[in-house]
Amino acid sequence: MLLAIDIGNTSIAIGVFEGEKLRTTRHMATSIQHMADEYATFLLNILNHQGFSPSDIREIAMCSVVPPLTTTFVDLSQRYFHITPLVVGTGVKTGVRIRMDNPREVGADRIVDAAAAHHLYGGPVIVVDLGTATTFGIVSKEGDYIGGVIATGIATAAEALVTRTAQLPRVELTRPKRAIGTNTVAAMQSGIIFGYVGLVEGMVARIRGELGEKAMVIATGGYAELIANETTMIDKINPDLTLIGLRLIYEMNRE
Repeated sequence: MLLAIDIGNTSIAIGVFEGEKLRTTRHMATSIQHMADEYATFLLNILNHQGFSPSDIREIAMCSVVPPLTTTFVDLSQRYFHITPLVVGTGVKTGVRIRMDNPREVGADRIVDAAAAHHLYGGPVIVVDLGTATTFGIVSKEGDYIGGVIATGIATAAEALVTRTAQLPRVELTRPKRAIGTNTVAAMQSGIIFGYVGLVEGMVARIRGELGEKAMVIATGGYAELIANETTMIDKINPDLTLIGLRLIYEMNRE
């Protein structure tokens, strides 16, 4: 079995594959304060709860946007699973050519998402990741990563409203009944949720205009379903896109 690990700024996604089948997924909170032994305890408990043992894991692939935790999880993999993981980065075959001014600037998770999206849906395709940041990755017909967009994430923007103002409260990030809020909470929910719907629709329209063709739009990330339910611009929701991409890239690099 393959253990896929996606280390993000807010959460860490774990997936266990048996062949091409994704058997289970779980999430842990990201904290650079946790040591390898602490994360190992979390991870082993998750696996045990799902009926897996460490000996069932024969392969590990991971990507990370939190460099300190990359080292932590490599250490964890070697000590508890006796496996040196494949870490997506320089020198790893991904099947994705990066057509950016500086390819090293592109996050590993963006490339993994691009590989998965092109494999599953063809191209051109726009991957909208609605997580800690809201990002758009644009993949050509040929599977090249040709550029992207980075905006503030939904939760990050909501938190900024609270911390940078004197009277605005924290609100639950759920859909308001209407755009015109008749109280502070509803007004904030409208601005955050419908505001991000407008962001996605506006950026997708601009990207398609620059491409000169209709690209499929795939949403992933923790807030994908919340936003996708409010717009027809998003064609598919795939919360497991990065984990699937890790499996594909691992297969490409299997010797």
